[in-house]
Amino acid sequence: MRWEELLFLHWRTAAEPLQRHLPNGLTLDTFDGSAWLGVVPFRMAATRFRLLPRVPGSHTFAELNLRTYVRHGERRGVWFFSLDAASRLAVEGARWSFGLPYFMSRMACARRGDVVHYEHTRTDRRGPAATFTADWRAVGSAQLSAPGTLEHFLTERYCLFARRRGRLLRGDIAHRPWRLAPAEVSLAHCDMTRLLELRLEGAPASALVAQPVEVAAWSPVPA
Repeated sequence: MRWEELLFLHWRTAAEPLQRHLPNGLTLDTFDGSAWLGVVPFRMAATRFRLLPRVPGSHTFAELNLRTYVRHGERRGVWFFSLDAASRLAVEGARWSFGLPYFMSRMACARRGDVVHYEHTRTDRRGPAATFTADWRAVGSAQLSAPGTLEHFLTERYCLFARRRGRLLRGDIAHRPWRLAPAEVSLAHCDMTRLLELRLEGAPASALVAQPVEVAAWSPVPA
């Protein structure tokens, strides 16, 4: 798959409210004494199973994730509280294979010059109502993040964890390191944390535009 028009928005938050929503075996991974909550809109493109052609009408679609960062033993990864997508195949397939909390949504992602406009409204009744509307653009040149920085901590993650039928799973991915630029963001609306009974306060502490990457993902395995 290819991840395009991706924006990392992150808010600093207390650990305890997030830890309550994690399954046994996972602990929050913190930076500078805080947990971090991310809202990540992007466009998925050129999606296909290995050695098979793309499925017409289902290989390119908008997606938006609500995530935090966790540890399982020595492995550091991502935990998704929700994943919204404008593809029925992606939503139902990921729910069945991974147990990931995917939701169907009405979404639009369009570039106008150097500005990306993004709109999202959840339509899936399996989750609470959620909306996200924003415009953003990169300011400055894209760079690799340095180990030990907040940017590296938030973005250089190469596995996810999920729970399916009471069993903790891990899914690995591979891609080149992110090239990131500071983002200028106009955030009109974001209530993606309603399912956590949390409210995002103020502007994000970190806003980064990512250059597109080609990504490979593997089937889930027991964590």
